[in-house]
Amino acid sequence: MRRTLLIIVAAATLAATGWAAHTTTQPTHSTPATPPPADPRIASAALTAQLAQARHAAAATRRAALIEAANMFPVTAATDSAALAAQLAKARIATAKYATNLRAAKADGYQLITRMIPDMGWHYRNPTIQGFNPRKPMILVYEHTSRGWQLGALEWVFTQTPATPPLPGATYGSFAAACHYQDGTFVVARTQELCARRSPQTGARFSFWHPDLVTLHVWLWYHNPAGLYSGTNPLIRPFNHG
Repeated sequence: MRRTLLIIVAAATLAATGWAAHTTTQPTHSTPATPPPADPRIASAALTAQLAQARHAAAATRRAALIEAANMFPVTAATDSAALAAQLAKARIATAKYATNLRAAKADGYQLITRMIPDMGWHYRNPTIQGFNPRKPMILVYEHTSRGWQLGALEWVFTQTPATPPLPGATYGSFAAACHYQDGTFVVARTQELCARRSPQTGARFSFWHPDLVTLHVWLWYHNPAGLYSGTNPLIRPFNHG
């Protein structure tokens, strides 16, 4: 009887121990923690900081253009440089995209009106631009260099000399009445009736005629030892056959 009781107690003990072991070795399954939702105030603060940085960069660019213009054209009583530098800075910022990109100028409506004029350049005119606006030159004068196209001067034209100079200290040149053709060739002619329908040089189609013009060159993108407003630039001479 006693042996029987011992066997029963031992069996119960083993059963309890095995069940406990089985219970403690069961795998546990935990649910991944869900990250807390982003705080919209943090995102808004980051966006505000980015916008402020962009505004700061734009302001720095404008200041740099003003400083560069002032350094390029030092203060003199003859040119009233403070006002001139401000105008030139506007022009430089507005035309920077064309400085070495003739394709961009063409995309914005500038069309060839002359081939290379010695000591001057190739002229591209936007027929939609009228009057004087430093941010919108009527004509872009390009140089064809070994590295590609380089903007040299900005140009505005008038049918008579402006009563008030559009830029401080401005001096003017002239361009005789002429017939212009689509490939940039032109022929001097005092009236449009004298214009041939085709270029006498190349056979290109007639494009437009203009009367005698007063010209204003501004050598903003290529240094000119002859002066900011000079009609020609001796440094352009190496490109005369380009």
